[in-house]
Amino acid sequence: MKRQQRAGWGAALVALALAGCGGSADDLTQWMAQQRAQANPKIEPVRPPTAFQPETYSVAAETSPFSDEKLVQALRSDAVNPAVSRLLLAEQQRRREPLEDFPLDTMTMVGLLQRGGQRVALVRVNGLLHQVRVGNYMGQNFGRVTAIDDHQITLREIVQDASGEWVERAATLKLQEGTGK
Repeated sequence: MKRQQRAGWGAALVALALAGCGGSADDLTQWMAQQRAQANPKIEPVRPPTAFQPETYSVAAETSPFSDEKLVQALRSDAVNPAVSRLLLAEQQRRREPLEDFPLDTMTMVGLLQRGGQRVALVRVNGLLHQVRVGNYMGQNFGRVTAIDDHQITLREIVQDASGEWVERAATLKLQEGTGK
């Protein structure tokens, strides 16, 4: 019996809700018409498409950057500039040092010693400490240590720039405080 009363009350509530929604649609229609009349849409005209202007390929006669001729030209330019080729030749003919097997960004300067009147930097690589002096080589870009001071190691590296020329650049390895593990 209680179930029937609940069902009766539920039906009465649904009927009341539907009766409340059943008001006149004339007011709503009038309001919508008024809003349409007041609305001033601003529609910008679509610009016409720009005409396609084909460009001529002007470098077809030049040497492809992927051809063997480009390599031959590079070797000839090294022969013309003997200072650069001598610099690389000297670097490639010397015996490599152990710290040249690691990128510079994997090395950490952790300390500084004074030995025989010469500064010696302590560099950690893969958990091992190495002693580095001026003139030693580090990193994978022919990096030669040019100076060691209280806060950093300064190197001279030989790298290729964007045009393929071999140039010297300075690099530093700064002392990392709080790395004594």
